[in-house]
Amino acid sequence: MAPDSNSAETNRSAPEERLVNLVVALLATEQGLTKDTILTSVSGYREQSAAGASKDALEKMFERDKENLRGLGVPIETIGDYADPDDLREARYRVPTSEYELPVDIDFTPAELTVLNLAGGVWSESSMSAQARSGLRKIRALGLEVDAPIIGYSPRINLREPAFDPLQRAIEQARVVTFDYLKGGDEDTHRRRVQPLALVEFEARWHVYGFDLDQNAERTFLLSRIVSAVQVTRTGFDAQLREGAGEKAVAGLQELAARQFALLEIDPGTEAALRLSRRAAPAAQGIHVSYVDAHIFADELASYGPEVRVVEPADLRDKVIARLERTLAIHGGAR
Repeated sequence: MAPDSNSAETNRSAPEERLVNLVVALLATEQGLTKDTILTSVSGYREQSAAGASKDALEKMFERDKENLRGLGVPIETIGDYADPDDLREARYRVPTSEYELPVDIDFTPAELTVLNLAGGVWSESSMSAQARSGLRKIRALGLEVDAPIIGYSPRINLREPAFDPLQRAIEQARVVTFDYLKGGDEDTHRRRVQPLALVEFEARWHVYGFDLDQNAERTFLLSRIVSAVQVTRTGFDAQLREGAGEKAVAGLQELAARQFALLEIDPGTEAALRLSRRAAPAAQGIHVSYVDAHIFADELASYGPEVRVVEPADLRDKVIARLERTLAIHGGAR
């Protein structure tokens, strides 16, 4: 006997309907809903409970749904006990309505909405900041028609650093993280305990800015140098520390780059000329290029081979030469 098509369609759509019902319920409350309230009152869980599903199974279903929604960019807040925020036994959950409302004095033309939606389509959810995802949700929640697509397809931009997602989650939840970090020029890694405050992109590389609890100081870490899984702990910190952290981090990186610059001689018409000239200033002997991290910049310069020569500083020149000599040795060449 063939299965009933209506029943099959209902089964396929049930998870999606349950997720929609959960978002609607969490948007409708300012105080938040406890897990027990959700499992007994939200459609999708309530029916499973009535059908005899165990509480453990329902809780696991809710945890999966919660993570799926967060992966889609829905900002589900977890509110713990006021006396002990880490005590989640009676935790309440909600979705702030502010995440879906634009200020009343903001308006967009159909063409502007097209460009904004295109930008949202290019960037993957994991690559967008919390602020960017929030803005895109608000725009899509307007329900307005947009102009026809301006291109036939859009690329997808994602991040390679596996540290990005857990760091982004920790920032949103205001949780301390731990990770192993390999500082430039060091051979041994060091364990870091950090209050992550902002993720910033600078010179096409991602950094996390935060407060290093062991060093008792603000620090900026390059994501590509995090060599272990990022552990998000249960230890929280004051979420207000995140205010203005991104701007402060970028300002610090810009200040560092302004103090460090290299004088380079470069062959015209080469890949090195194309890439370095974009961020260079002309000099009598060649070009000046600012940089933040000497080791990473040396890696880049060495990758151009004979197309670029470092005039100064001497320390950077030595680093580039050392990298070229190692490459030569690996390939069995003679100096």
